[in-house]
Amino acid sequence: MTASAIPSTLTPAQLVDEYFIENRNRLIELAAFLDRIDRADPRLADADFRLRVFRDALQILASDAPDRLHQIQLLLSDPTTTPLAALDRKGARGAWDASAARETR
Repeated sequence: MTASAIPSTLTPAQLVDEYFIENRNRLIELAAFLDRIDRADPRLADADFRLRVFRDALQILASDAPDRLHQIQLLLSDPTTTPLAALDRKGARGAWDASAARETR
């Protein structure tokens, strides 16, 4: 636990009792999403930056890192600070395309 982390007021058993089912459902939804992508075209996962980022986030999620939330938020977020000259669709994509940013520099 980091120095700034606030400990839960619930015990581990209480946390599992309270949140297991809803998170079990999320796992099933994620598995169904990935299965649908694979059935549509398994090459899509390599071609679409959002799916590459999604798979990277799943690896972070499966790790034992104490700051998974922070790492995933950084992975999905645009780290640039320069304002855009014009509005684009980036916000609607849900992830930052690092490869496209490198191509425009």
